[in-house]
Amino acid sequence: MTSAADRRTHDPHPYRVVQWATGNIGSRALRAVVEHPNLELVGTYVHNTGKAGRDAGELCGLGGPVGVVATRDVTEVLALDADCVLYMPRACDLDEVCLLLASGANVVTTRGEFHHPAGLDPAVRARVEAACARGGTSLHSTGSSPGFISEAVPLVLASVQRRLDGLTIDEYADLSVRDSPGLLFDVMKFGRPPGDFDEGRLSHGRTSFGPSLEALAAALSMPLDSVEAHGDVATARRTVRIAAGTLEAGTVAAQRTTVTGLREGRTILRFRAVHYCTTDLEPAWDPHPTGWHITVDGDAPLDIAMRLPVPLTEMASVAPAYTANRAVNAVPFVCAAPPGIRTTADLPQIVARLD
Repeated sequence: MTSAADRRTHDPHPYRVVQWATGNIGSRALRAVVEHPNLELVGTYVHNTGKAGRDAGELCGLGGPVGVVATRDVTEVLALDADCVLYMPRACDLDEVCLLLASGANVVTTRGEFHHPAGLDPAVRARVEAACARGGTSLHSTGSSPGFISEAVPLVLASVQRRLDGLTIDEYADLSVRDSPGLLFDVMKFGRPPGDFDEGRLSHGRTSFGPSLEALAAALSMPLDSVEAHGDVATARRTVRIAAGTLEAGTVAAQRTTVTGLREGRTILRFRAVHYCTTDLEPAWDPHPTGWHITVDGDAPLDIAMRLPVPLTEMASVAPAYTANRAVNAVPFVCAAPPGIRTTADLPQIVARLD
């Protein structure tokens, strides 16, 4: 049998891919792999016992079988001799990641733990790098946010600068038609008194976007001295009914988390995420439609709005593509990369094959 390493060196097309996990993002990636002209789906790993034994085509909504049956057996995945595993579980299991890498399978993940290798716990980094060396493989974290909007796009925008004074990314998400009560009320704490704002969400912002900003700064030869995070909320001026339920007047109806990268006492990079369920807020905010707004202060200033032109009623079905597609398109580039944890700056520009 020709090994995965030989295929990557001599005949890298098509790439043999395993989809690991089939949630919202994973199922979209699964479908993209099946439909990709340069990728071959050879396996699907699932956590849910109800999905095990089902055809991958059914799991991703293709409506017909594709001949790959989902499994919960890791040994079956390891025996597939895959070129790459698209690793998309809800939580990262370092043992799993290292096992895959050491087996000879490259890993592209939408998990956020590996955006900035230098910021990892030294023991964790050493363990992952050792697994990459053993398998001759690479690991890359990407997605829409963080990833595309916090690394790939800023690197392109910085290519027309010779002096960068600051770069701010504002992310907006209108959740008014998101019919997910558990997410909005239990996890994100909408509808609570403003004093109940969860400080843990600040930690999440720092851990999710801090490494990405640090990776961006390092790529621009402007390493950050520190990363800070803070958050604030706005309340509903009046009781409002949204798809997930009712927000009483005076309860949290919008949240803003800000992650700031500092260098020599100055803010160089900033990421702000604004999630809102109504625009009738106290204090008055001016949340943009769902999408991103990027401002670049330098010797070639830029002001760029990137709106997601999708009706809010369709956003839940379309949004996973922004994260899943970039990971799928990255597969050939990660397979061709030298062994190790590879950042956005380490890889060539990811160019999608769309034939």
